[in-house]
Amino acid sequence: MSSDPRSIIIVGGGTAGWLTAGILAARLGLPSRRDLSITVVESPGVPILGVGEGTWPTIRQSLQVMGIGEAEFLAACDATFKQGSQFVGWRQKGATGEHSYIHPFTPPNRFGEVDLASAWLAAPTTGFDEAVCFQTALCRAGLAPKTRSSPEFEGIGNYAYHFDAGKVAGFLKEHCIARLGVRYLCDDVEGCRMDDEGAILALHTARHGELAGDFFVDCSGQHGVLIDRVYKVPLVNCRDVLFVDTALAIQVPYPEPDSPIASVTLATAQEAGWIWDIGLTTRRGVGYVYSSRYSSDDEARERLDRYVRAISGRPLTAEPRRIAINSGYRERFWVANCAAIGVSSGFVEPLEASSIAMIEVSANHLAEHLSFDREVMAIEAGRFNRKIDQLWRDAIDFLKLHYVLSDRSEPFWVANRDPRSIPASLRDNLRIWQDRPPIGGDFPLTCQLFGPASYQYILYGMRDPAPSDAAVTGRVGAGSHHRDLEEVRALAARFGRVLGPNRDWLGQVQSD
Repeated sequence: MSSDPRSIIIVGGGTAGWLTAGILAARLGLPSRRDLSITVVESPGVPILGVGEGTWPTIRQSLQVMGIGEAEFLAACDATFKQGSQFVGWRQKGATGEHSYIHPFTPPNRFGEVDLASAWLAAPTTGFDEAVCFQTALCRAGLAPKTRSSPEFEGIGNYAYHFDAGKVAGFLKEHCIARLGVRYLCDDVEGCRMDDEGAILALHTARHGELAGDFFVDCSGQHGVLIDRVYKVPLVNCRDVLFVDTALAIQVPYPEPDSPIASVTLATAQEAGWIWDIGLTTRRGVGYVYSSRYSSDDEARERLDRYVRAISGRPLTAEPRRIAINSGYRERFWVANCAAIGVSSGFVEPLEASSIAMIEVSANHLAEHLSFDREVMAIEAGRFNRKIDQLWRDAIDFLKLHYVLSDRSEPFWVANRDPRSIPASLRDNLRIWQDRPPIGGDFPLTCQLFGPASYQYILYGMRDPAPSDAAVTGRVGAGSHHRDLEEVRALAARFGRVLGPNRDWLGQVQSD
């Protein structure tokens, strides 16, 4: 890297802008360097999207890299523990009532060493999630993933967080400025000056004039100030795969101040989509994600109101915020000396919290591979584009998997099972998985947001606990792993005795 002073300018704040700034500043050693500056230019008139209140376990490493304490983060952002997602009603009601299963963050017991999926398929006695992973029991009991003596960012089970999206953006902003040396400008970007090769030389701002830089990151959300308006990189539309295109979001108070806090994101299927329910310390964030092709806004509002009445005992107290979801991702994410990260690079429904995880992967890759040499930059851009493109494709396959396995009879769900709406890569895998469980070799990237363990939880969570005709003859059976399955039950019982409810643990942190 050249010894000449270099400047990175990030357009847009919010969670994407400040998380990217924090990762870049920490990993590039900004506080101790005189040859590098990082500036965030944040428009005063752009509201935070505010639906990204769930995260993936990678967020713990990101906070650690930035030098943020866990207790500090939890208290400042009304954050709570997330140990997975619970899917309710994604199949028709059966004889035992509403179908429900959990995708926990902890892989199946001894995953990679033993094949518990084949053992379960040979002789299932309970749901897959409960049979192969101790964390399922912790989630259903609403327990925290760690004890009071657990070190920061470490727990008995793998975990992420739920948080207040508005508070997180402000918290990260303050940390980046005060502790990591990131510069901040409140201004609107109105255009840019470019060289003959299509690289950006400087931004034109409304109040600070021209801002020269060497590399630019577009975190401007749906506006795509650079990637869309300057470089005009189109979106790869995936609305023919993921049908939901609208969300109605609302904040719901708990019935009582000491109401339990869930350990999972609840995702409850509806006629034309699903409702998310995220428990924070002082409220719940609730929203209905649906397809306008199969539901009117009035019908969606009625279903959301019905759900809110059921969980809080009162109707909607305010008009829900309507959010358009234009599912898709850019054809390219890094062009010349500009990379798009966050919603400016792509956006899909918030199922499984892929949005913030994609920000983390993109920012970390950029920190590892950024070069200010134009020739090297072009090579790195190609690699970045191939990697992020495949991550988006994989994420869309994984989200679609949740829908294609459903047996619900409403038109929305029937349409989701139409083979023409299923990507060929997912169709191929589903055929292979009729004969064996998902394994690492089924996925082209070594860096996966959703690996084989996650696919197993969804694939088998949507099945009844009954012997499967698809279990391959000759593969390992339940008998050979009886001890491993017993160990799961023993771990669930042992950890259940030492872990306390989420609210109790979080209340102690806030009182310290």
